[in-house]
Amino acid sequence: MGILRRTVQAAGLWLAFTAVAFAGEPLKIATSAGPVGQLASFAAKLAKEKGQDVKIVELSDWVALNEVVNSGEVDANLFQHATYLALQNKQRGLNLVQADKVGVIAPVGLFSKKIKTLDEIKSGDSVAIPNEPLNGARGLILLERAGLIKLTPGKGFSVSKFDIIDNPKNLKIVELDPAQTYRSLDDVTLALVNITYLIPAGGDPKSALIIDRTVDDGLVLRFTARPDKKDDPRLKAFIQVFNSPEVKQFIEEKIPAFIPAGFNS
Repeated sequence: MGILRRTVQAAGLWLAFTAVAFAGEPLKIATSAGPVGQLASFAAKLAKEKGQDVKIVELSDWVALNEVVNSGEVDANLFQHATYLALQNKQRGLNLVQADKVGVIAPVGLFSKKIKTLDEIKSGDSVAIPNEPLNGARGLILLERAGLIKLTPGKGFSVSKFDIIDNPKNLKIVELDPAQTYRSLDDVTLALVNITYLIPAGGDPKSALIIDRTVDDGLVLRFTARPDKKDDPRLKAFIQVFNSPEVKQFIEEKIPAFIPAGFNS
């Protein structure tokens, strides 16, 4: 009887909660184009079936994705993890916060169109990494993990190319816009590419020479909002839909390069 009673109570709370959440203006969620946008759109379709109107706005500019949340043009976004968010808050004077623990991890990998294995890298080859500090650091860390360079110990995601203390193959580090590293593979030997850019460009995650699938809480892409919007009933209702077996299954079947994180089941 205890379990049944709790189930009935939970259902009652859901009905009361969503009755408030679904009233008024539709929820607006900004997200990056590509697989994360597909994921958000799938969750919005599920929400629609439950009676909630959610508008997904896809943007390619990562700075704009936070600016539209800060300005109130949208209610929240889904594209970034806590490490990147902290950097943006500091650099741009924002005060955005994560709204919930549920999300996904987007791995990064080293890819090439010119070589099949890391052993084929020659002296003086060029390697492209993102010019954005955090993902640039992830690229350098992955290069170190591959045994190609050594970095100043203990700096974590704050490392830059100036922290390379050993570069036995004299690799040329080329810093590019994160969206351009995949396209640079026609010119460089190796490039660090985020899966969120790789898949829309037609790349295959399985072709990575080495991939970083580290499960780190600081790397989970989560819903982000202004503090005054964090507890918006509409956002909470949508996150509850997102945190469902259907969405987790979508990740595992449709975008398997991504790692579900923080789901209830």
